[in-house]
Amino acid sequence: MRKICIVTGTRAEFGLMYWLIKGIQEDMDLELQLVVTGMHLSPEFGLTYQNIEESGFIINKKVEILLSSDSPIGISKSMGLAMISFSECFEELKPDIVVVLGDRFEIFSVAAAAMITKIPIGHIHGGEATEGLIDESIRHSVTKMAHLHFAATELYKKRIIQLGEQPNKVFNVGSPGIDNIAKLNLLNRNEFQDAINFKLGKINALVTFHPVTLENNTTEFQFNELLNAIELFPELSVIFTKPNADTNGRVIISMIDEFVQKNPKKYCGFTSLGQLRYLSSLKHVDIVIGNSSSGLTEVPSFKIPTVNIGDRQKGRMKARSVLDCLPEKDSISVSIKKALSSSFMKEIENVENPYGDGGASDKIIEVLKSVDLNNILKKEFYNL
Repeated sequence: MRKICIVTGTRAEFGLMYWLIKGIQEDMDLELQLVVTGMHLSPEFGLTYQNIEESGFIINKKVEILLSSDSPIGISKSMGLAMISFSECFEELKPDIVVVLGDRFEIFSVAAAAMITKIPIGHIHGGEATEGLIDESIRHSVTKMAHLHFAATELYKKRIIQLGEQPNKVFNVGSPGIDNIAKLNLLNRNEFQDAINFKLGKINALVTFHPVTLENNTTEFQFNELLNAIELFPELSVIFTKPNADTNGRVIISMIDEFVQKNPKKYCGFTSLGQLRYLSSLKHVDIVIGNSSSGLTEVPSFKIPTVNIGDRQKGRMKARSVLDCLPEKDSISVSIKKALSSSFMKEIENVENPYGDGGASDKIIEVLKSVDLNNILKKEFYNL
């Protein structure tokens, strides 16, 4: 059987790949090797590897890489530790191909280790642009190390080819995260309230805000501007999800905790909602606010507005339901007001999600099963 090694380092990433992992596990022609790392193994971020095991998956390897620091030096040291550890991991598991998603720092190290070990790499969600993040450079670097590419839109497929990748190795499959929306039995309102131990209000928002990693010392100011904007809407109840292990992420975490403590009847915060609770929240909130990629890739499928703050997602394809604004109180509040207006809600009733309507996981599995891996390591640059 062909051995497919999936590496995941965050709760969000695992959620996006859930049906891909499950499909590989159930396929008689494939052997799943599941490796968890990064935030999954951190008590601070909820030890989410336990959720993976509770989902019925066997974890083949747990690779510890996270240090206690979220400074640039700490992140760089984590990347070095990941490079060392995954070289040993791949030597032991000997997969036929390694599959990774996205653009986080640990994924760069995973791809680099696989490349040096001469293991083919499949990369999901390449070709995208996030001009405010170091992820932009990491994503394109992983593309150049990878051998199979699973893009979420036709534009992103073309961009991967523009980077010199052979067209017959680039596949437009859509976003695998959309599969969750179609396949999960989402919680009804009462079930959701019980699951988060929080009573929803008349108007509800989900807020996810991450540091903009190519900006210096803006995290505290920008998030404070967001909190000040939220306070301008006294009728708004808010569910906060906390950021990933990124530079200065702990600043946001402490600010959320302090803000929630002021009014726990209106505000609540979570280290990790998990896919079921997170997607169920999108079914019951009126608006999503922040700078998470989910606001662009998944939220439009629920026909609700996204207020996208600042430059973190600059360059990504956006549905009509996404409103961009500056990371300033006035700009954020104007966008929230517009997003909640009956006229805008009417306008996005039939909005289409540019990232597809599901089926990405099955398409990726078919490629992983059928592709010829002989001589795939030798890449010829494709000239436009």
